[in-house]
Amino acid sequence: MKTLNLSIEGMSCGHCLNAVNRSLSALRGVAVQSVQLGRATVSYDPATTNPGEISAAVESAGYHVAGSSE
Repeated sequence: MKTLNLSIEGMSCGHCLNAVNRSLSALRGVAVQSVQLGRATVSYDPATTNPGEISAAVESAGYHVAGSSE
């Protein structure tokens, strides 16, 4: 498992936290460690998913990934 830290723009409330958490939790091979306003940390299996798919899940929830680091 690898760890990925995401910087997320557009989050401002509890609904935002829940939306991002749901989108990330739905990905196969991803374990959400934390979601806070403006950031999220996940562990993921690189054999199952990749940072691009994780970022796309956040974008599909309506938020923008401003950056990420492993």
